[in-house]
Amino acid sequence: MTINELRPLDSESITSDGRATACTVTLCRGCCCGTDKHPDADHEGQLRRLLDGLGLHARVRTTGCLDSCDYSNVFIVQPSAQGRALGGRPSWLRQVLTPELTEAVISWVNAGGPGVAEPPAILRAHQLTPARKRRTAAGG
Repeated sequence: MTINELRPLDSESITSDGRATACTVTLCRGCCCGTDKHPDADHEGQLRRLLDGLGLHARVRTTGCLDSCDYSNVFIVQPSAQGRALGGRPSWLRQVLTPELTEAVISWVNAGGPGVAEPPAILRAHQLTPARKRRTAAGG
């Protein structure tokens, strides 16, 4: 699986063991996610909005297929170092297709993300429990 860093973190935002101190938002852009499977979704606009809305507060990256095609568009929000220390776990989100859901992801990550802040109510209905194989392949 190829992971493309779109908004890498600076050296001050990486721990000595190579982990991000900030949240990481990974967007599936494989065979179904980010494609014309959802012709009404503005995938490029969504990505630009994430990059603009998160600024330097989070790492943003894309990856190939996460084997969750029935749930496209899939996002993974990984906790910051603080969130991990507080028990935060990666949160998989399914069918993130609207500007409202994108804004909810931005709001949550800017508030601290998993382990630090509760996800907005609108995202709770979009949480996905991936198969172990998918979690392992995605690093979460």
